[in-house]
Amino acid sequence: MKAFGKILGLVILGLLLIIVALGFALTHLFDPNDYKDEIRQLARDKAHVELTLNGDIGWSLFPWLGLELHEASIATLKNPKVPFADLQMLGLSVRVLPLLRREVQMSDVRVEGLNLTLERDEHGHGNWEDIGKPLPAGETSVVAGAAPADATPAATEKPATVERPVKLDIDSLTVNNARVQYTDARNGQTLTAESIQLSTGAVHEGVNIPLKMTAFFSVGTPVVKARTELNGELRFDRALKRYQFEDMKLSGEASGEPLQGKTMTFAAQGQLLVDMAANVAEWNGLKVSANQLRALGELNVRDLDKEPKLTGGLSIAQLDLRKFLDSVGVVLPPMADATTLGKFELVSRLDGSNNRLALEDLAIKLDDSAFTGRLAVEDFAKQALRVQLKADKFDADRYLPAKSEAAKGTTAARQAEVQQKEAGAVAGPGTSPLPDAPTQTAWSNDKLLPVDRLRALDVQADLNFGVLTLEKLPIHDATLKASGLDGLVTLETLSGGLYAGQFETKGTLDVRPAVPLIALNTKVTRVPVEHFIKSQTDTPPVKGLLTLNSNLTANGNSQKALVDTLNGTASFVINDGVLVNANLEQQLCQGIATLNRKSLSGEPRGKDTPFQELKGSLVLRNGVASNPDLRARIPGLALKGNGDIDLRVLGMDYRVGVTIEGDKREMPDPACQVNERFAGLEFPLRCRGPLEMGAKACRIDKDGVGKLAGQALGNRINEKLEEKLGDKVSPELKDALKGLFKR
Repeated sequence: MKAFGKILGLVILGLLLIIVALGFALTHLFDPNDYKDEIRQLARDKAHVELTLNGDIGWSLFPWLGLELHEASIATLKNPKVPFADLQMLGLSVRVLPLLRREVQMSDVRVEGLNLTLERDEHGHGNWEDIGKPLPAGETSVVAGAAPADATPAATEKPATVERPVKLDIDSLTVNNARVQYTDARNGQTLTAESIQLSTGAVHEGVNIPLKMTAFFSVGTPVVKARTELNGELRFDRALKRYQFEDMKLSGEASGEPLQGKTMTFAAQGQLLVDMAANVAEWNGLKVSANQLRALGELNVRDLDKEPKLTGGLSIAQLDLRKFLDSVGVVLPPMADATTLGKFELVSRLDGSNNRLALEDLAIKLDDSAFTGRLAVEDFAKQALRVQLKADKFDADRYLPAKSEAAKGTTAARQAEVQQKEAGAVAGPGTSPLPDAPTQTAWSNDKLLPVDRLRALDVQADLNFGVLTLEKLPIHDATLKASGLDGLVTLETLSGGLYAGQFETKGTLDVRPAVPLIALNTKVTRVPVEHFIKSQTDTPPVKGLLTLNSNLTANGNSQKALVDTLNGTASFVINDGVLVNANLEQQLCQGIATLNRKSLSGEPRGKDTPFQELKGSLVLRNGVASNPDLRARIPGLALKGNGDIDLRVLGMDYRVGVTIEGDKREMPDPACQVNERFAGLEFPLRCRGPLEMGAKACRIDKDGVGKLAGQALGNRINEKLEEKLGDKVSPELKDALKGLFKR
């Protein structure tokens, strides 16, 4: 038995020596470079690719099947002269005996100088889609001397059988100086990854594989360049179709045209999982940073085999949004308040697909405001935006465009003009000359609307505010509903409470024509009018509760253009009002003193004039509002007038008549005594000048005083007739005689 064992051992040793000797003989006596043509033909017939071997082939046989390829390239059979991949060197070694058990045991695998070119043509077909495909029947390769790619008739092919998967066992994989370029002829876009360095630990199925990769990426249009580094542990199970990337960390820097010369430092990390059997993908423990921005969250994608559905969550920590946007090259338009966007944070639940993304259960903090609701892009291709938000408070004035220097100069010039004219009016009340009509430009020529963006707008917005500040007006429980599609923006409603009153505005903005068209319908109910017409000195000319109805249209894209083309109608009523800094009593006394041919000696008792009601209607034509029926009721007085308000220069020109009604008491000043002959007389006033001056621009109309004197003389003669005639004549004759002196 011992002898048999010894003999068996010698036989096995002899066989091993023979195998080693055969391997030595093969590797030294057999040169694969002599069979390049056969190897290329084998690649065409079995792998259906065009293999070009420009360099030498080095190899070893046992116990490792070693192979080194130099200067090799691969092309598709359809386009064999244009390789989609080439490399400088590929080196690998495979154990021979495990191959018999369908196990691939490799030592280190090295790839040097890999260059991969991927192209998609005008029809959307990619060159990589032809890899491994035989030529259609009847076609042959264009390479000289090449045999048909698949010479075996289809009828003789054996049916495919399910085979046990190959087991991989690789000590390491190293890729040096690789390059991948992708070009899409449909949009002219080019994406390139260069200087790719990839290294892994031992590659075994079902265990974590350490991986590290660095690369430089660039995009052609617009030009973007990025340096990236990727680290983590890769794990895969082909039987379960499950792939994991644990402790993934991606970092780098980016620059380019969109960043306007700025550099963005970015990083991302988390746990990635793709389960093809369950058709789900997950990114858990997501952490993302970009310059000052820090975000946490998780992403889940299901139905990978159909239309993918995205769910998850996202949280952005508080940051200075203005500084962040500046750091990534976003140039914000100048705002009225340069400190806006200083605080921003966001928390939301994500819901989306390959064509839409919604931020559900959204909570945003922006400066001093807090928003909740929903924000969604329902169609990426159409940029269909849907907004449903509620806010505790929001000061819109802070975010409006800042005035240009030209507009500021216009405002300053107009303010100086108003102050000068107001000073003149105060210096000599009742006697100073009437101010000339204003000529300063009151409105800005700055562009108001981003017309191109509005024409492409597809939006539906539903906003609610606890307090919305707009044009310094605090609107309580404000509601804003608007929509925009194909260049037509519709304001369904902007309404709310305003200083214990109510208002509502509806309208449209049509940017489809070359010149935008605006139509507005406004209703205001018992809102303090002084908050609408504050002057440059913050002293309103009129106070009271305003009720207004207006229907207006205009066209243009600046304040000046809109005012110059303003047309429509309006009606207004002001109740429980006050004419500020306008002592009509003094003005009337001055007129009465003129009629009495006396001079006033007393000082006026007050500087304001209260009134019960002020109402009228307006017809607007190209920026000029005509008011033919101004009426006001003041205790003891009645006021009526007509005139124009030129909104183009914020000027007015009115003729006003003030009638004394039933107040026959003596005035403190003897020169201002009212007797019966002045009862019913209409005292003429002329109001012309800047609108901000209000009643301070009004003076006695000297042209009308003469007529008033004649009327007063007629009243005096009528009194004498009454005394003389008594009951001696009939009432009809008496009235006729009185009428002669009233004309």
